[in-house]
Amino acid sequence: MIRSFRFRLAVRFTATMAAGLVALSALTLVVLRETLDRQLDANLLNVASIQAASVTDAPSGEMRFHEWELTPEEAAQVRELNRFAQVWNEDGQGLLRTRYITADLPLDREALSQAVAGKLAWAEQVFQGLPIRSLYYPLGRLGQQHQPHVLQIAAPLHARNRTLRQVLLLLLGITLTVSGGTFLGAWWLAGRAVRPVHEIIDQAEAIEAGTLERRISAYADSREYQRLVQVLNTMLERLAAAFEAQRRFTADASHELRSPLTALRGELELARRRPRSPEEYERVIDSALEEVQRLSRVAEDLLTLARSDAGALEMRATRTDLAACARDVAERLRHEARAKRIELKLDALEPVAAYADGDLVGRMVWNLLSNAIKFTPAGGQVTLRVGTEEGSPVLEVADTGPGLPAEALPRVFDRFYQADPARTPGGNASGTGLGLAIVRALAEAHGARVEAANRNGGGAVFRVRFPLPAPAAV
Repeated sequence: MIRSFRFRLAVRFTATMAAGLVALSALTLVVLRETLDRQLDANLLNVASIQAASVTDAPSGEMRFHEWELTPEEAAQVRELNRFAQVWNEDGQGLLRTRYITADLPLDREALSQAVAGKLAWAEQVFQGLPIRSLYYPLGRLGQQHQPHVLQIAAPLHARNRTLRQVLLLLLGITLTVSGGTFLGAWWLAGRAVRPVHEIIDQAEAIEAGTLERRISAYADSREYQRLVQVLNTMLERLAAAFEAQRRFTADASHELRSPLTALRGELELARRRPRSPEEYERVIDSALEEVQRLSRVAEDLLTLARSDAGALEMRATRTDLAACARDVAERLRHEARAKRIELKLDALEPVAAYADGDLVGRMVWNLLSNAIKFTPAGGQVTLRVGTEEGSPVLEVADTGPGLPAEALPRVFDRFYQADPARTPGGNASGTGLGLAIVRALAEAHGARVEAANRNGGGAVFRVRFPLPAPAAV
């Protein structure tokens, strides 16, 4: 509980309140003590003036306190204070004291010097174990030697100290009571403040891999908690999409790998059933080799996508001529296009610079051209164009095939997505369904944007728009 946010918040509120109360209490005690001292000093000064007037100086040099008629208030003050009265000469010799004390009062030499100089002086001292406050009052020059004399009037401090102790205990009680109430109130308020957090935690803990469609619906009346719920729900949506993509990817990958493996196993088992001629064994080996090559392509494509997802795709971006890359790939695929009686048209005469990895760009062009050739019927045309639009390098592949259905446009770059086989020439849609997904992954690695659309005259067009080349690449 000590490490909980609720407890720490309550403790901080309480500590802040307690610190404020302690500071206020200290200030109260200081002000009260100064007030009591001023009152006591005023009484001492009043009594000192009365006692000073009662000090008589006989011709013989003897001094004594003379009895005067006093008002009732003055008499009360004198009765309280005159038992602590003593006359000193400038040398600090006690000459006269009231009959209530049997020993000299404690002498403060610094205060005596100030009084000899004609100034009032105060000092706090201890007399016979009793704390007192003394006023040193100048009497002027007295006696046969006409030396300066000083009257010391003292009052016990037990009344002041008792008042201060009582107020201190009262303030201490108030501080403890208010601090305790503050802690309880802060604990209650903090509990209400963090209640939505506990609701969010409980609902989040109840969401498992199989229930990612659930969302957090904890009530939160503060903007911060509402924002937290919104962010968590957005994260859950992305997590659910990632889980669904992973599930679909695993299922599709298993299917793509199982088909060639099944075919390969069937052919090999068939070849073992009876002895065959060398020509038959050669056909089996060639067929098995085709399936192995297909498996290799699937594995290589999956590895490329996995590296792209992990941000570990190796790129050696330099100043690259996209037109040269396009011409090289087009020449390698021209034989395949001719075999299908498809015209492969190249519109890439002028150099177009981009900051890119030439090998990865070549792979993008290869996948786009292979896809276009596969979906274009005999007698059709595939056009590869490289140019610039608004200063940005653009690579475009267009075909005269059946185009893309409306429902396929948003998913054409998804992994393992394949069009309806009926829309391909001969009803054959052989492939892994990873070619266009790799195009998108490689384009995003370059900071490029890839898009697909249908042409007005029929067919599909795929366009890759690269960012403006860096100054060092131009």
